[in-house]
Amino acid sequence: MSSVQQSRRFAQVDVFSSKPLRGNPVAVVVDGDGISDDEMAAFARWTNLSETTFIQSPTDPAADYRLRIFTPGGELPFAGHPTLGSAHAWLAVGGSPRGANVVQECGVGLVTIRRDGDRLAFAAPPLRRSGPVDDALVDEVLPSLGLSREHVRAAEWIDNGPPWFVLELDSAERVLSATPDLAALGAHDVGLLGRYESGHPDDPDVEFEVRGLAGGEAVGEDPVTGSLNAGIAVWLRSNGRVSASYVASQGTAVQRSGRVHIDDDGEHIWVGGQSTTVISGTVDL
Repeated sequence: MSSVQQSRRFAQVDVFSSKPLRGNPVAVVVDGDGISDDEMAAFARWTNLSETTFIQSPTDPAADYRLRIFTPGGELPFAGHPTLGSAHAWLAVGGSPRGANVVQECGVGLVTIRRDGDRLAFAAPPLRRSGPVDDALVDEVLPSLGLSREHVRAAEWIDNGPPWFVLELDSAERVLSATPDLAALGAHDVGLLGRYESGHPDDPDVEFEVRGLAGGEAVGEDPVTGSLNAGIAVWLRSNGRVSASYVASQGTAVQRSGRVHIDDDGEHIWVGGQSTTVISGTVDL
């Protein structure tokens, strides 16, 4: 760990919601250069949020900055809501991209972030693992979710950094009625997906309900998950299951109201949402 602490700019940003406290928070150390790996991991454990990030000088000349992303359990090569929240914090303190878009360097390589009105959106990275999930694994996790095989329409790997797989259920209402036992779920990172066949009761723009159960990262149920929604979008668009643009709701089961906006422009699948800074100041690290 670093022997000399210094005051560093810090923000806590709520992501995927236009209203503070209704999305997913990320802790962002804006001045992240010179912090050791051990100290970054220790601070992430201390914040105890699903992710804590550190903005550093890029090592790739094509990037505007480098982002290190930590959960309380370790470092991730990529995660969605930390990507958007960190870009929001960087822009808020005067960060200026070299080009029209922000380019982030992280463990999966370069990630492009575009500004779309009051939303930021990242280009969904390619899947590192795809294809159907083995029946044995599906049967293993279903009891820990309070679900039966008859509720599952499809089970697919959508690993784009975090090792997610998704269970598509027979309705959005089924997604919300699932009763996960996170201890029994173990180390699996499972997404649940269901369509609102008759429309969302409060938001006509919403097509899907999503839940992210990140047992493998020791964070429990993630309120709103960019990487999961990105993987779902890549999967759904690859087999023509959805229109070019749609909105997913996430966080309902944990009293949040996240909104994830998906837009396929023919070249990239963009995963976006609004962010608000809730806490700003400094941290001694």
